[in-house]
Amino acid sequence: MATAPFVIVPALTAIAVAYKQGNLIADDVLPRVPVAGQAFRYNKFALGEAFTAPDTRVGRRGAPNQVEFGSTEVQDATVDHALDSPVPNADQNAWIAANAAGQGMVGTADPQSRATAQVTGLVQTRREKRAADLVFNSASYATANKLTLSGTSQWSDYTNSKPQTAINAALDSMIMRPTVAVFGRLTWSALSCNPQLCQAIFKNGTNAGQVSKQQFADLFELEDVLIGDAWINTANKGQAPTVVRLWGKHAAFLHRNKQADTEFGVTFGFTAQFGERVAGLIEDADVGMNGGVRVRSGESVKELITANDLGFFFENAIA
Repeated sequence: MATAPFVIVPALTAIAVAYKQGNLIADDVLPRVPVAGQAFRYNKFALGEAFTAPDTRVGRRGAPNQVEFGSTEVQDATVDHALDSPVPNADQNAWIAANAAGQGMVGTADPQSRATAQVTGLVQTRREKRAADLVFNSASYATANKLTLSGTSQWSDYTNSKPQTAINAALDSMIMRPTVAVFGRLTWSALSCNPQLCQAIFKNGTNAGQVSKQQFADLFELEDVLIGDAWINTANKGQAPTVVRLWGKHAAFLHRNKQADTEFGVTFGFTAQFGERVAGLIEDADVGMNGGVRVRSGESVKELITANDLGFFFENAIA
């Protein structure tokens, strides 16, 4: 039997576009960059060329030396990500009838709108996982730009660890200074109370307290401090939930350039996005006794690391 086409519904698309969970940071860590088609190309620049010092002298009748900034064109493609949720016609009709009769449901979202928000939230959570798996992965960084901490060097060891010293050394070693720090919630909770940081920031001899994100950003000359709070259930369907943090016990310092796109500008990474997030309906006769619809919400994106030497990764930053 032929399947009814997916019909984009503007009202549901507006919900999908506007919906944003408050504890997700993927869009800040890997900003979205529009691309013209699902298949796209982007430039990876040779950073060394930006730091050469060619002869700039010009003779009275001569021409200035010419320079070319080389880049490697990389081909890639966005991936469609979507989820469906069935809504029986009986549920939607009951909501319409109750509102018409003024029976206490006025002002509440209809079942199709609620389903749109729910599946959009799940699509976003999955995107958060992809971003966390990419950014908190040692393979995403240049060899010289990663360090695994263990034992007394981990920032949760308040007696022996020196996070300020380690972070300063990492940032000073990078060819372009990071602009943002990314932490899992557990890492930040431990690091923000580390005595060395408290002494550096409060400057009153105390080794107790808790520094704020802004104080940390000011100390290390960063634009932003991003804390990954999200959770995900890793259990298979039907099993008891196993809920874990999406952003693990690590830390990353990244050079994020929000002006960079597929053609110009260098940045640690971005998210290629084809089109806008969409939502709509597919008629489905097998939903309930009276049929119904499948509400679908999705987007076409691809998370990318475009300059792996513009980030520094501390693996296992805390115990």
